[in-house]
Amino acid sequence: MQHPIGIGLAGLGNVGAGVFKNLQANRALLRERLGLDLEVRKAAVRDVARRAEEGFPPELLTNRWQDLVEDPQIRIIVEVMGRKEESLQLILAAIAAKKIVVTANKALLAEHGRDIFEAATLHGVPVFYEAAVGGGIPIIKALREALIGNHIISIHGIINGTSNYILTRMREAGLSFPEALAEAQAAGYAEPDPSFDVNGWDAAHKAIILASLAYGFWIPPEQISVEGIESLTAADFRFARQLGYAIKLLGVIKATSSTPGSEIEVRVHPTLVPEKHVLASVNGVFNAVAVHGNVVGETLFYGRGAGQDPTSSAILCDIAEAAEALANPRRNLGFMPHGLYGRCKPLDAVLSEYYVQLWVEDRPGVIAQVAGILGELQIGISSIFQPESPDEGAMVPLVMMIHTASHAQMRAALERINALPCVHRLPRMIRVEHFS
Repeated sequence: MQHPIGIGLAGLGNVGAGVFKNLQANRALLRERLGLDLEVRKAAVRDVARRAEEGFPPELLTNRWQDLVEDPQIRIIVEVMGRKEESLQLILAAIAAKKIVVTANKALLAEHGRDIFEAATLHGVPVFYEAAVGGGIPIIKALREALIGNHIISIHGIINGTSNYILTRMREAGLSFPEALAEAQAAGYAEPDPSFDVNGWDAAHKAIILASLAYGFWIPPEQISVEGIESLTAADFRFARQLGYAIKLLGVIKATSSTPGSEIEVRVHPTLVPEKHVLASVNGVFNAVAVHGNVVGETLFYGRGAGQDPTSSAILCDIAEAAEALANPRRNLGFMPHGLYGRCKPLDAVLSEYYVQLWVEDRPGVIAQVAGILGELQIGISSIFQPESPDEGAMVPLVMMIHTASHAQMRAALERINALPCVHRLPRMIRVEHFS
């Protein structure tokens, strides 16, 4: 047996502690499967004394991440600090020192992936990041390797467990958003500050990473459309159920074609999903990613999208692959750019079907006024649903399902509809996906 391969851990928080624990527990298993021994030689933390009190070996601890880069016996660095600026410094320094990097930092990759992989290409050092998307779901490896012979037609992903738990409870228990969020926090599924989960940006960072793998270029975050779940109400779920839909926070990634210079769509937003579709039944903290390839057809990846053990399982996979890459250098360094796709499609040009909910006065002529505006803008209505009101003149909901239209058309229509005297409250618009 060769000398152990030295590993440096940057961070011993929830995920880092899980990596350390599970690597120690499964070290013999990995040794048997790889023919290589893996050993944590050093861990960089902010508070050495605190981590020592928690039971981590004091001799492994340092408060300088630079010690990981400077140690010649450390050949793989696992970055799980979660801080973007400092993490970027560490990763670039590690690459320059010819050390293989494993990271779970989705925000960092989404915002600085181009810089990281330019450095990786310059120095010939691979970067692995399976845990950045989907927790324990092996979606990165699938896109990079198993589906390499496919043009990716589309990816639809439920890729944030916190928001999916909240939406599940709103649907199943009729809770309001604040009630469902409080329940998620009490259960430990939501952070004290849940902003990035509920405003859609956690899922958006993951969508950018998936899009980069599928389409060969890094998309600037400012070019994608992101909507959160904060404005959804229990009424939305009641009406969606009556129409045969569930509501999910969905990451949608699509190609217009596979010809050179083609556009792609990358968007994250609440979405009406037909109840018969498999994604509608993905509940609680679970994630699922549906990938449609032109050769393989439809595939589905399902599992826990976060948590100490699912995430550390993905990191262990990357560590094992990094260890093999040390013995057998590879051409694919984690991201392979190509020129088939050129840019992100502008939001105004994106086509979709829509659910629109209005609160209107219950009197004759209201529907005609709304339908007239839609007709003038060449927007078709596929169905209208309006609960009966016991009191004529009362304010009532008016729900419409809209045929395919562009975002620009719908934006113009809702601005005009909102200005009608008979319309009260801002119109609510949710996109509909049929996965055709």
